[in-house]
Amino acid sequence: MSLEKYDLIIVGAGPSGIFTAYEMKKNDPSVRILMIEKGRSIEKRKCPKRTTGVCVNCSPCNITTGFSGSGSFSDGKLSISDHGEVGGDLASYIGHRKFSEVLDYTDGIYLKFGADTRVYGDNDQEVVEDIRRKAFQADLKFVEAKVRHLGTEKAYEIYSLIQKEIERMGIELLFNTMVKDFIMEAGPSGNQKITGVETDDGARYYADKVVVGVGREGSNWLKSMCDRYRIDTQVGTVDIGCRIETDAAVTAKIDSIFYEAKLVYYTKTFDDKVRTFCWNPRGEVSEEKYDELAVANGHSYKDEALKTKNTNFALLVSKHFTEPFNSPIEYGLYIARLGNMLSGNKVLVQRYGDFKRGRRTNQERLVKNNIQPTLRDAVPGDLSLVLPYRLMLDIVESIEALDHLMPGLAGDGTLIYGVEVKFYSNRLVVDDTFQTNIENLHVLGDGAGLTRGLMQASMNGVCMGRMLTGTW
Repeated sequence: MSLEKYDLIIVGAGPSGIFTAYEMKKNDPSVRILMIEKGRSIEKRKCPKRTTGVCVNCSPCNITTGFSGSGSFSDGKLSISDHGEVGGDLASYIGHRKFSEVLDYTDGIYLKFGADTRVYGDNDQEVVEDIRRKAFQADLKFVEAKVRHLGTEKAYEIYSLIQKEIERMGIELLFNTMVKDFIMEAGPSGNQKITGVETDDGARYYADKVVVGVGREGSNWLKSMCDRYRIDTQVGTVDIGCRIETDAAVTAKIDSIFYEAKLVYYTKTFDDKVRTFCWNPRGEVSEEKYDELAVANGHSYKDEALKTKNTNFALLVSKHFTEPFNSPIEYGLYIARLGNMLSGNKVLVQRYGDFKRGRRTNQERLVKNNIQPTLRDAVPGDLSLVLPYRLMLDIVESIEALDHLMPGLAGDGTLIYGVEVKFYSNRLVVDDTFQTNIENLHVLGDGAGLTRGLMQASMNGVCMGRMLTGTW
């Protein structure tokens, strides 16, 4: 049983936790920091499927867990949007002036460790105006945002260097270890106060403060802790949808200028918000595991030799439920389970033409399709047996609207993968230091519902590190 005492324990070695540790140690080299991660170190994060094409159900999943988290290990896109509209709600917590300063600072750290200096979105204004006009004509909101693309393989290199720097700074890293419980005691005013954590092997670690940055993969675990200790939360937005794959020629103009298009559509029938997310030019569709459920995602690479002929992106329907509904994560998991039930725990794929006609895609039609799936073990099927009617209609109306901007997208051969779910809908209530109603317990990043992407999660960590050292 460990009796060691730290200044700070960080649960989760994703971007928010990494940048908290980095910034805190940089500002005060004397602090003792322990970072606990249930996944593996960066050099041991190897997904066998990337070479064999077959998922071997690593436990925990090497794509969603481990040093640097899931976002950086899938594609590694940094949204450089100083108005704070892309990638989370951090600006509402720290203000737009601070947001812009922290954005530049955090971006500089990534550049220091080898990120590509090229920024998409600063290109030919005549082409930009043409894209904006066509989007407007199709009732699409075009959110202009600059993007720095790390790439799946380059992100691995960058975070390998960051891990080495973290270790060189004297920050202790404990991998392959799951935090099972919080250690609580009564505070001076009778309120609960966190004093440490207990891991799955029975060890106890104590600290003055605990920061939880578990990401989307750990959001269900974090919700269970909220329920157990009555940590204040509010119902967040549920994002459920599909991943779309098309010929790269269809999206080529947008890809060359913006790399990732941020498009929002409000559907004609239900007025639901649908947005594009995680755009991967000439990339590949991937499978991720959450609670042993297979869900769709996407990757893209910097190396020309690894690029494909297809582009993929997510179409997510955003729904905000009101009382008495208070289980957004369970709702998303329920829909994902339906898809897995029909596919033998694989991702389903369906031709758009079949999707519209309400018929199942079979192997024969898929083989003859003019777009071949980059997720080789996706199972042809019928997503109408999985998605609620409202979500299906939202997706159809959105694809038809996007076709005005990218002619050919609504062709029968476009592929739809399902289900894609983003688990950041459990939003914790925090103060201006990201502290919960539990004294000395701070939460960060996507798992806490504060951010929705790699850059803002990293920035959230920078803010936390400064706050903990009084340099904010």
